[in-house]
Amino acid sequence: MAVLVDDPMWPAHGRLWAHLVSDESLDELHAFAAAQGIPQRAFDRDHYDVPADAVPRLREAGAQHVSGKELTRRLIRSGLRVRARDRRRLP
Repeated sequence: MAVLVDDPMWPAHGRLWAHLVSDESLDELHAFAAAQGIPQRAFDRDHYDVPADAVPRLREAGAQHVSGKELTRRLIRSGLRVRARDRRRLP
């Protein structure tokens, strides 16, 4: 029902990154990301990593801004969350 984005606070590659998720389906998430020009390579099993400079554009396009904790809660509640220990087992 909603695409969510949290605050960019994860440093990597000289930038800060945020997470983009859906609390409904991966299809919704992929469609939103594609419409906003987020590359498929930014997808990491249950979320997209998005650079800080993309967050305002994503919010303008309809992504709901939430805290990192709220994003995680809603991702878990949706059933789409891939736990860290399960990530290690996936190819």
